[in-house]
Amino acid sequence: MSKPRRILSVYLPRFGMEHWEIRARRRGETLDSEKPCALGLDTPRGPVVHAVNPAAEAQGIHAGARVVDMRALCPDLRMEHADLHAEKHALERLMLWSRRWAPWSAIDGKGGLVLDVTGCAHLFGGEDGFLRKVEADLARAGMTCRLAIAPTHGAAWALARYGTGAAICHDVMDGQLAALSVRALRIAGETVTLLNRLGLKTIGDLLATPRVPLTRRFARNALEENPLMRLDQMTGKLAEPLTAPKDPPRFVVQSRLAEPVQDPTEWIPQLAEELCTHLHDEGKGLRRVHLTVYRTDGEVSSVTCATSQATRDPKHIARLFDGKLESIDPGFGFDLITLIGSANEQIGTRQTRLDRKPDHSEATARTIDRLIARFGPPAVLRPKHTPRHMPERQEHWQTALASDAYPTPINLQRPCRLLEHPEEIRVLYAVPEGPPAQFSWRKLVHRINRYEGPERIAPEWWNDRASSRIRDYYRIEEQYGLRLWIYRNGLLNDGRGFDPLWFMHGLFL
Repeated sequence: MSKPRRILSVYLPRFGMEHWEIRARRRGETLDSEKPCALGLDTPRGPVVHAVNPAAEAQGIHAGARVVDMRALCPDLRMEHADLHAEKHALERLMLWSRRWAPWSAIDGKGGLVLDVTGCAHLFGGEDGFLRKVEADLARAGMTCRLAIAPTHGAAWALARYGTGAAICHDVMDGQLAALSVRALRIAGETVTLLNRLGLKTIGDLLATPRVPLTRRFARNALEENPLMRLDQMTGKLAEPLTAPKDPPRFVVQSRLAEPVQDPTEWIPQLAEELCTHLHDEGKGLRRVHLTVYRTDGEVSSVTCATSQATRDPKHIARLFDGKLESIDPGFGFDLITLIGSANEQIGTRQTRLDRKPDHSEATARTIDRLIARFGPPAVLRPKHTPRHMPERQEHWQTALASDAYPTPINLQRPCRLLEHPEEIRVLYAVPEGPPAQFSWRKLVHRINRYEGPERIAPEWWNDRASSRIRDYYRIEEQYGLRLWIYRNGLLNDGRGFDPLWFMHGLFL
């Protein structure tokens, strides 16, 4: 016989403010809990309050109010900007962190979590002990919470937000639920107002009312506006499926040592081999690897290395730590070493080239990784290709670790080396409607033996000035065998300035 379902609802009423306070303390700020502070958001009707601390709440500051009104109410109110993106990711991390209590968890609206704790409470001494454990863990993390355990998601949600203290509900018809406001049904504010006008202010009132008239009134309403459907979900008459996101795969290997040691170098190759075996089994490759040593005095020291592309080569991973282990402080020695792979990406089995020619892509990536490990990420740059009309705007430099930093695609019609700034050439003899027969560049006279072109490139009208001119590019070969890329800037009598000028822009190597 299966155990009755038990759902835990965790409500964090001050999550936004408490998350900001945690980040501020990590930055070294000193916060005074006695001074009112609030987070604000920009909206079409002006800045509004997003979250407040207890001191601001005591002075009447509340979420959703306009900042100008609240400043008039509390002139010494400190306002900070709310980072909703960071807050969202923090709640996602907290949701995964909460799986230490139960294996199933999900985000439940703003500042809320829901966990299926069926069969888990006995591990903590029953449901009372379970709630005390959750509350103590969140308090150590700097979070204020309200908790409730019930047979259904709707009942647990209602008790956590509208109940009094930590609540345990064993029966969905419990008197605790009947005394709650109809707001606890997770319905829209307009529906709550309508029910109140009808004299239905509590869930008990709704349960005591005949269903037929209410069914006629709310039959066409959506779930968020239908109190009867929400009531059936709360009482378990209507199923409410819950989906928990999968825990991101973690690849961790460790080595426990019989005696404390000072240098982890000897154990890194074996740990890298084990880590790559797990990665291969899951079809994954890592972009970042963390080596952590746990000292006998309780301190922890770690080193992190990153890669320019996903890898699961144990020899390459081990070499990334060459020259970086000096930063580890061994203290009196450490007896536990862990290797953690993060920023994992899906990679399949790679096939070598069919023409048996060497594939240099992996070797290039490994060289880049070793340079980054030695000189640091800002010192190693790679070009990023951008689809633009003008050749000099098609690529720019960024760090090699950037996920979108890839070599510029090869185009045989374009030179592999462009001059940083096109250099003007002095035409000595021109061919009508073609390139110059001779020109002077860098104090040398070049005679053109053959050429290809023109390749006409128009200005970027959305980016360039109206006076910008058309370019005609030619691939030429001069008498010394040099293959060059030159262009004529403008056309004769195009009405955009003087006679066209010629420029050197690139070299074919």
